[in-house]
Amino acid sequence: MSFSSIDYAIIVVYLLGVTLAGSLVAGRQKTARDYFLGGGRLAWWAVGFSIVASETSTLTFISVPGLAFRSDMHFLQLVFGYFIGRVLVAWVFIPAYYRGKIETAYDFLGKRFGLPVRRLASGVFIVTRVLASGVRLFATAIPVHLVTGFDYAQSIALIGACTIAYTYAGGLKAVVAMDVVQLFVYLSGAAASMALILHALPGGWGDVVASATFAGANKFEILNPSWGGSVAGFFASPYTLLGSLLGGTFLTMASHGTDQLLVQRLLACRSARESRKALLLDAAFIVLQFAFFLLLGLALFAFYGGKTFAALGLGSSDEVFPAFIVHTLPAGLAGLLVAGILASAMGTLSSSISSLASSAYLDLYRLARNEPGGDTRSEVRTSRLMTLFWGLVLVGGAMLFTDTTNPVVELGLRIASVTYGGLLGTFFLGLFFRGTSSRDAIVGLFAGLAAMAVVIFYTAIDYTWHTLIGCLATLIAGNLSARWFPRGN
Repeated sequence: MSFSSIDYAIIVVYLLGVTLAGSLVAGRQKTARDYFLGGGRLAWWAVGFSIVASETSTLTFISVPGLAFRSDMHFLQLVFGYFIGRVLVAWVFIPAYYRGKIETAYDFLGKRFGLPVRRLASGVFIVTRVLASGVRLFATAIPVHLVTGFDYAQSIALIGACTIAYTYAGGLKAVVAMDVVQLFVYLSGAAASMALILHALPGGWGDVVASATFAGANKFEILNPSWGGSVAGFFASPYTLLGSLLGGTFLTMASHGTDQLLVQRLLACRSARESRKALLLDAAFIVLQFAFFLLLGLALFAFYGGKTFAALGLGSSDEVFPAFIVHTLPAGLAGLLVAGILASAMGTLSSSISSLASSAYLDLYRLARNEPGGDTRSEVRTSRLMTLFWGLVLVGGAMLFTDTTNPVVELGLRIASVTYGGLLGTFFLGLFFRGTSSRDAIVGLFAGLAAMAVVIFYTAIDYTWHTLIGCLATLIAGNLSARWFPRGN
């Protein structure tokens, strides 16, 4: 079934409603802290759901079902590592952050190592976030392109314009409030889609089980005991059990402990205790969410009779769920599902814009101008201009991605993994190695980035190992620097 006028009306009302509500919800903002951290007064449960919405994005909504559709549920091993990583961040990073009363993740490095390290880490984050968020935004353009017929550039511009509007006007408070709304919009749409598939299958869930286990296959398999056949094969395999657990743990410690996209929310809570509660809520919710989306992929596999995405005339597994939405769902429900896709995208995009703007303003611009910060209208005005600038950069960056042949969830994780290891190792140097100096942190960070360049260009090691390798290279180089050239900060 094609998209109807009702579906288009739902999408238009959703986009206009979110843009208007987000622009109005924040109220008056007097300082950059109000704008970027909600004044440090946000409710922990709202922050927890906001983190879920921010990290979910369209990558989860369309690409994770696609992973299960074309293979199995081995990806869930990585999610178990995500859970472990969040618990470690809650008990290791958050107390240190609140003791230091920091404004951004990289403010911690500035207080520990000095301003050069803070600026360097912030710069690394900005480059990584622009590229990774560009992939996420491009992923959203896939279903919008299929539905509307707009090309990818037009689809990206439509999503970006609405998101920039409310992020610009409302700051982090608007972002968090809309994240909570958008989380339940996209989950409702996905749940309705699952219910419709099971209703359409004659045997319901039994047909899903039969399809997933046909001819001795087991697409329900979660744990992968394989070691890749050799040492090289082990490190080149994306979802071995050990590789997934270690990869997920270290990737999450980097993303939730050093990435301003998520640390910004954790710093917006009233206390370290509430920040920890928010992150633990996210930890529990994210496992259930990923499991559900993988099962949705298996349900789609049964619905299409076990055909491959190529046999369905699609270019990649990422297009399976969007194609189902456009061609199968009844009028109204298809619009709700596309609104859900837009919700997941806008939640992540608004978070990316706000985190980039906050890091650029607080870590770079204000320090360069030697402004202490205060209750000034110019502070909020400059913060909003930063928001507008980075919003336009992300929209432009997303238009650079045109390849839909590889699952975008894996591409997004690969981009983040390049720098996450170096950043995580630098934070570890600051947290656990008191004898290291500013020079040692810089040496370690560059060593981590160099190690990742070697791994990416000269080895077949999979992305699940990248953060761990980069972190270890940073720690080793930083400690060797401290040992060979001891001196004070």
